[in-house]
Parts: sequence; structure tokens; C-alpha cells
Amino acid sequence: MKFSRLGIAVTTATAFSFMSLVGCQTQGSNAADMVMRNGYVYTVDGQNSVQQAIAVTAGKIVYVGSEAGVAAFVGPQTRQLDLGGRMLMPGFIDAHMHPGDGGRAMTLCDLKYQTMTRKVFQERIQACLDAEPDKGPDVWLEVGSWDRMGMDGLDGDPDKSTLDALRTQRPIQVRSSDFHTVLVNSRGLALAGIDKHTVDPGDGKFARDSAGNPTGICEDGAAESMAAVVPPASDAQKLIQTRAALDAMRQQGITSFFDALSGAESAKAFTQLQQSGELTSRALLAIKLDPAAAAADPAKTIAEAKALAATYDQGDAQPAPGVSMRHVKLFMDGIINAPADTGAMLTPYLQNSGTEKAPKWTPGKNLGELYFPPQTLNPLLLRAVQAGLDPHLHATGERAVRASLDSVEYVRRQLPGSDFRPAIAHAESVDPADYPRFKALDVTATMSFQWAQQAPSTIDGTHEHLGSARFARMEPSGSIANAGGRIAYGSDWPVDPLDEFLALKIGVTRAGDPLNPHSYGPEYAGKLNGDPALSRSEVLRAITLNAAQQLKLEAVTGSLEVGKFADLIVLKRNFMQVPEAELGRNEVLLTVVGGKVVWAKAPFVGLDPQALPQASQASVTPTAQ
Repeated sequence: MKFSRLGIAVTTATAFSFMSLVGCQTQGSNAADMVMRNGYVYTVDGQNSVQQAIAVTAGKIVYVGSEAGVAAFVGPQTRQLDLGGRMLMPGFIDAHMHPGDGGRAMTLCDLKYQTMTRKVFQERIQACLDAEPDKGPDVWLEVGSWDRMGMDGLDGDPDKSTLDALRTQRPIQVRSSDFHTVLVNSRGLALAGIDKHTVDPGDGKFARDSAGNPTGICEDGAAESMAAVVPPASDAQKLIQTRAALDAMRQQGITSFFDALSGAESAKAFTQLQQSGELTSRALLAIKLDPAAAAADPAKTIAEAKALAATYDQGDAQPAPGVSMRHVKLFMDGIINAPADTGAMLTPYLQNSGTEKAPKWTPGKNLGELYFPPQTLNPLLLRAVQAGLDPHLHATGERAVRASLDSVEYVRRQLPGSDFRPAIAHAESVDPADYPRFKALDVTATMSFQWAQQAPSTIDGTHEHLGSARFARMEPSGSIANAGGRIAYGSDWPVDPLDEFLALKIGVTRAGDPLNPHSYGPEYAGKLNGDPALSRSEVLRAITLNAAQQLKLEAVTGSLEVGKFADLIVLKRNFMQVPEAELGRNEVLLTVVGGKVVWAKAPFVGLDPQALPQASQASVTPTAQ
């Protein structure tokens, strides 16, 4: 049942009328709105119990248990769905993503995350320019999903001259898939007023040649200031982009999501769609804090964030999805991948002091960038928590992770007993001494499991820059979990394609899938390193109940238990039973949020109740796959 984007509000409200399945009946007062039975119901409760059936009333779960027990919840008006033995589980909670950017990326000139040479890079962008002959010379061309790291491994990092060679007068901006780098042509730099005299922002830099002139590569804060030069989407365009993002998410089974870099523009769009009945996933939005503003006046910075949150936050969660704005986002550093090397490390990145043919990797002077020093971070986090805002910290390098943990420890000492929920996103390189601190300080490690597969961005360059010891413990989800830490999953989409099952598979195997287009083929099919993997139950908990705990939603969602919202999905294949190599080759067949269907595909479509034999009130059982 692929919903038209303009008809979601009507379709979701009547979705189960297409699945009117009647069996045993009772006239009791326990009669539910909906019963789903004959399934492998994976609950993610305290025991990870597996049940057979579930009943829902008014958007909440009223029963989870056996086939025999659910019969008491079937009345004359109850909608019944025979799952045919399929796996039913809590809906996915993506605890770190960027849906506004994801929806926008769908409308850009798309490089599709593919590793390519500079020549192919130029050809792809030229094709986008040629496809828009009516665009004037002042209209920006935006290009997305550029695999900068992979290109650097092939024939080096491009610069403005790579774009200047194209047949156009238009300004061009290319954003790397990691969203930490923007490349612009000379026309774009001129329009932005960026030249050799431009001062670098405190949380980024403009790469420069030997004469001090900008090369077109803009990192972190410089990338954001460069991106801000491009005219923003109109309100109408933003709604189209947001609808596209929601469509992609419900097909993936995402029933709640955390927008880890939001603001008034995205909040307005999600709120408008919620008011029109088109919001098909619970939206939790984080407000980015600026290091310079925070250093100058932390009280004002938090007051402004609190005011923005108060404008859009809709209060306690209800069965129908709503909008929450109760988090702040801080970029502690950049990325640990070459050639950027902006993730903050405890010891320097290595550099090649030899030749290309005879490399000699020795420590350099670059420790990466720490954008929030302790003297800024500590009072800022304290004020945020006092204002009721939970901190979400981007930290990829081990020095940034340690500084984040140190600041959380400071706040916990100042506010003993406070139930704030700090999270550190990515934590790609963590000093082993800090593994147990995640549990001790009750900090969620929000990991992107797909980064634990071999890829050009890790194998071709980054491992030399990190050195063997750090590379051997890169992406330490298993090590943090084994030390008792809570692991949540965040896709970071559109940094990567939105493919939740591939990510879960990599969480279990520490390796990609050569048959999946979002992996990197047989050449990169091995394990990334020897860091421990997670179990199947652990990765499912990471994308459900652990993510709910990070977001203070565990009382209402994240597991299938009586009293919680009916946020659930049905899978094509049983994740707990399929062969390990096939874990990423799965699909969501049915997505339900607050008891309403928001996505369905065969065999859960076309069950028109008008076609059922009314006299016999026969059940319909979809054919198992």
C-alpha cells in the first residue's frame, strides 16, 4: 500500500479496512481495535521473549502473548491480521540521522556515494549542468553524496580547479557524503566573498594554497558558512523534501527518529505535516549550538535554544506521532577519515615522510580539531541540562570522546541524581581506558554500524593516517558494549544510504555484504578489524529500546509491552533465524505507528474486505515468503 504523499492522512486512518480478517469473536469489553496473530512476535522486553500475538486499542498495546490468550480480545469489530509466521517486532528508532538533508539530497545532482576518479567526477557534474540549460549564470548547482575519501585514494583530493574546468559560469557547491566538507568553484568563492583575507571560523577552516588563497575545500564550520550562501529551499520545497524523507523512513520501518542537526526550518516543516496528518514517524529534533556563541555567552546560547524548543515542542508523546524538541547538538570535532583528519586525537595522525612508492608513516603534528574546549563545554552543558535540554555530542576522535565524557562527569557531579540523557555520537576512535566510562556515566554511545565494514574511506588511506593500533580498535561498538555501555544505532543518513538492515548485519558481522549495492563489493568484503561484534539481539535492542532510552521514550515505545504505543513492523524474513550472510537482505512489509498503518507492501495489500465471503466471515492468511 504505497501511499500518495498527498493522501497519507486519509489512507492511514483507514488502512486496516483493507485487512479486515475475522475469526473467533467475543462480546467482552476487552475487544481490541486490532489483533495480529500467528506470528514470531519479538518483543525486546527484559527477556527478549518471543510471543505469538498482539492486540491494540486506541493506538496502544493491550495484549502480548499466546494465540489462545489473544482470543479474549477479539470482538465483532476487531480487525485481525494473520502474520503467517512472520517476524513482528518494535518499529525502528533511528537515534541519529539528518532527514532534512536526506530529503534535500533527493533533489540534488546526485553522485550516489560512488567512488570515482576526478575525470568521472567532472563528467557526472557536467551532465547535471547540461541537463539544466535554462538555469542562469547565478543559479547555484548543488551536488551531493560525494565520496571524497574514496576519490582521494584514487587520484587525489580535488580543488576549485577541478570544477573550474567545467563548461559553465554557474557557481557550484559539492558536499561530501560525510557532510563535513564542501568543495566550491572559483565563482562560488567569489559570490561568497571568500578570499585569502577571510578568517577561518573557530570550528572549521578554508583549505589554502602556499600563497594563502582558498583552494575551494571548506571543512566543518567553513563548509556550513559556505553552504549558507546557497539560497534556502522555499517553504513549499521544504515540505516536498520532508515528505520524501518520511516516505523513505517508513519504507525502512522507522517509527521514531532523532534529527541530530535541526532548526526552525525543519521544525516548521515537520510541525506542518503533523498538523495535516502527514507525519508518519515520531520526530525528535536537536538544536545545534555554535562554539563561538557559546564561548561568548553560554547563558544566552542556552536561552535562545530553550526558546526555540518551546516554540515547537509538543509536550508528552501521544499515540499519534508528534514533534519533540528537547535536545542540543554539539560538534566536538570533525572526522577521523583521510584526507580531512579533523577528528580530535590524543596523539598525532601519521604522515608519509617517505615517497609514494616507498611510504614511511611517522607521527606528524596534526592532532585534529577540538571545537568545544572544557572551559566552554562545562558551563554550556550544565546550563543545557538545567534548562531541560539533553546534550547530543558528535565526537569521532578519542580526544573528543574523552573531553565529552569529562564534561558529562562534571555535570553529574554538579547535578547529582539528575535524569539527563547524554549521548556521544559516532565514537569511532575511543581510548580503551574510556570504554567503561560510558556505563559509569550513563552515556549512550550512538553508533553507525555500517561504518564497521571495509570501505575505500577506511581501507584506502585512513588506516595509514591512524596507524595500526588505532585502526585495530576503530568503530568499537562491541568493546563499549562489553564494558557495560549502552549502544544505540543511528544511520547518520544521508551520510550513508538509508539501509537499516545492512547496518544491522554489519553490527553482527563487522563486514559488509558483497551482494548489497550499499556495500563495496568483493574487494572490501572482509572484516574491518578484530573489535568484538554484537549479537543479533544486541543490534535489535540498539535500534529499538536502547534508542528509546537515549530519547526518553522507553516508557512508551522501543519494545512490545502492554501499555506502550503500537509502533511495530513486520519483516519479510526472520532476522533472528536467517543465515548470517543474509541478514542485510531483508525488507519491511508493514509499518505501524500508534496503531495506524503508514507503509505496507505485498502480501499485506489488496485484502479488500468487500471481496471476503461475508456469510462465512472467513479469515485470509497471506502466503508466507
